[in-house]
Amino acid sequence: MEGAEERSCTSISAAGASGDHGHRCSRPDDGTVEVFALLGKRWTGLLIAALLKGPGFFSELHRAVPGISERMLADRLAELSALGLLVRIVDDGPPVRVSYRLTDAGRALGPAMAELSQWARSHLAGTRAPGPRRDA
Repeated sequence: MEGAEERSCTSISAAGASGDHGHRCSRPDDGTVEVFALLGKRWTGLLIAALLKGPGFFSELHRAVPGISERMLADRLAELSALGLLVRIVDDGPPVRVSYRLTDAGRALGPAMAELSQWARSHLAGTRAPGPRRDA
């Protein structure tokens, strides 16, 4: 099976298209695998993007990411907290309120998120059906 995977990984150029001949793809490095294991989870990247603009309360994050359920939001926030990408801040009130903010490690994703966003505007514009309205 591994040989079949290697053969399917032959570059387009090796199959006859223009460019360098004989190049082969390779396994992504561990950092790439790890970051996409995180950001590839539904909602995670959107939550980080929302928090890059500043701290938010649970209800604000729920509104900022259309379609996420409260349970999924709570799960993703707990996961990001466990990874050290955000902190949970409890204001004793009254009323008691909980806000979330990115740590330095979470904010360090900002430039990469901006690059991905720019790439999407340049290369994916109009390729996706409209999603839920952001102001709804």
